[in-house]
Parts: sequence; structure tokens; C-alpha cells
Amino acid sequence: MTTPLDPRALASLFNEARTHSAWLDKPVPDALLHELYDLVRLGPTAVNSCPARFVFVRTPAGKQKLAPCLSKGNLDKTMAAPVTVIVAYDEDFPETLPELFPHADARSWYAGQPALISENALRNSSLQAGYLILAARALGLDTGPMSGFDAKALDEAFFAGTTWKSNLLINLGYGDASKLRDRLPRLPFERACVLA
Repeated sequence: MTTPLDPRALASLFNEARTHSAWLDKPVPDALLHELYDLVRLGPTAVNSCPARFVFVRTPAGKQKLAPCLSKGNLDKTMAAPVTVIVAYDEDFPETLPELFPHADARSWYAGQPALISENALRNSSLQAGYLILAARALGLDTGPMSGFDAKALDEAFFAGTTWKSNLLINLGYGDASKLRDRLPRLPFERACVLA
């Protein structure tokens, strides 16, 4: 890609995009969640490892299963969101590397190294969560990423008997812009960046 995005696209992704906590009562179609994932999966990860796993919690039963895992401050906004995405990572991701990175024996690079596996799974699933936020915005959805949950309880509720572990949550839907606060400040280049 050699041509920068036009200002309208940049506004949708960054300049005008906001984190939402209040949601319109408008469902997100399952077909749109499929389209969302089809964009997210194209983002780069280390050795194309793609360790993120996504649970799209969108039914009343799923929300009730999630509710006891949430902090008090995140409960109401999460119950009101049309979809809550559990962004997890699969600690067994090296087993998919022969399929996803077939030109080298990348699986052997992780063999017997659980700390390396966990570190890479967390880092790359976090990267994929960022792709999900940008892809959602590109598709006209709003997001509300958050921590503030009991990871152990959530893993027991949703991932018992698997190699998946929770990383973060992202509320997803159509935000109620009338409930937005003013944008909070960000650090300027001089305080956050170093040219070396």
C-alpha cells in the first residue's frame, strides 16, 4: 500500500472514533461478525501464529454466563452492549504453525518453552484485538475495550478443559453518541516518543 487513506477514513478509524460505554438497542447481525473476523484474521502476527480466539457473546444466556465475571463498573454497559467479544489466546497455537507457517518448522521453536508460548500468545492476541477494534470501526461499528473482569472465573466459565485463556473484553455494537464525554487528553509526541 503506497497511497495514504483519505481523511474521512482516518477520521472513522482514529480522529473521530471513540470508546463507547452506552449502546443503542440495535443488534449486530451474525453475518457482520463473520465479515469482521475475515478482516481481523488478515492482520500480521509473529510467524503468522494467529493465537487469538474470539467468543462473540450476544445471547441472553451468554451474557448471564459472563455477568458474574465482570467488575461492578463494567456490568451494566456490558449487559447493554449487543455483543461482547472475549478476546482470548490459545496456548496450543504452536500446533497450528505447520498449517499457518508451512515454509519452516516454527512449531519446534516453541517446543518445551511454556513461558515463550504464553508471552507470544498474549502479545500477538493483543495485537489481534487492536485489529478487531480498527476492523469494527471500518465496518461502522463502535467498540468499548476493557479489562475489569475476573480472568480465572471467565476462563472457568467459558474455557474449562481447553487451552484458551482470556486476554481482554471488547463491547461491540452501535454506540449512543449522545452519552459520550469529551475526548480525554493523550500524551504529545515529545513525551511518548524517542527518535533514535
